[in-house]
Amino acid sequence: MRALVIGGAGYIGSVVSKHLLEAGHRVTVADDMSKGHDWAVPDDAEFRAVDVRDQEALAEVVAEGFDAVLHFAALSLVGESVTEPVRYFKTNVGGSLNLLDAMRAGGCRRLVFSSTAAVYGEPEAIPIPESAPTRPTNPYGASKIAVDMAIGYEAAASGLGAVSLRYFNVAGASGRQGELHDPETHLIPSVLKVALGEGDAVRIFGTDYPTPDGTAIRDYIHVDDLARAHLLALEATVEPGHRIFNLGNGTGFSVREVVDTARLVTGCQIPAVESPRRPGDPPVLVASSDRIRAELGWVPQKPALEDMVSDAWQWMRVHGRAAALQD
Repeated sequence: MRALVIGGAGYIGSVVSKHLLEAGHRVTVADDMSKGHDWAVPDDAEFRAVDVRDQEALAEVVAEGFDAVLHFAALSLVGESVTEPVRYFKTNVGGSLNLLDAMRAGGCRRLVFSSTAAVYGEPEAIPIPESAPTRPTNPYGASKIAVDMAIGYEAAASGLGAVSLRYFNVAGASGRQGELHDPETHLIPSVLKVALGEGDAVRIFGTDYPTPDGTAIRDYIHVDDLARAHLLALEATVEPGHRIFNLGNGTGFSVREVVDTARLVTGCQIPAVESPRRPGDPPVLVASSDRIRAELGWVPQKPALEDMVSDAWQWMRVHGRAAALQD
């Protein structure tokens, strides 16, 4: 299969590209490199420089002839989306509509979309099922549900076969592909940066939540397990229609558990400073993965928090600083 990975120079897109190549597929990575990295693009992948907001350029790339598209290109910082909502809708929604247009014109009828469980907002039940109401509390989540809706309508209208995968926090590393953001807002790499001496302490926002240790609980999934889910989703796009699957670990891990696991893995003390809750942070956010397990046979191979932290730590020590210097 010839696959086009939009946003394939980013963290998740690059790991999925690696898994696609290992499975014997031909891969072309398309990225504007605003958030991606040259070093993250797998050696055996072709590369096209393109911005999803550039409709004509994107159409030219898709017209090269692909069997399927995997779409990761998006702005994804929740706080930034609140202050720059129009920019988020232009990129996330506008870029995705450009892609759907290009796919229809180019005759490509298979799509896997990187969505988010943030579309559910503050859920009524934990873990969150796909049947939960979609009530995003920020423009980022709203932009993603808008794309999900557009994909559903396009599938009904044109016979597109599509899968949207909704997940929260991705962690770990895969070979030379790892997580490097600027600014870094994700908990696990932020904690590990303190262990590397690149920060004074970890800030724990809220210690009075109604959880076993008082800190917020979040869903984490290993990036390799996430990539395997994307390959299974790709197989499921053979038939027309739009299917939605959540991806989660089923239980979640608290902020204290993450910090304590990082201390164990690194052998460093990692100072932590307790701070008040951040407005709008729910006590628990965990997505159910029952549907994708039952329908596609997805089984995570690295569900343990220690595996995610260990792989991320190994990558940061071996590749992280060199990768940052290359940028």
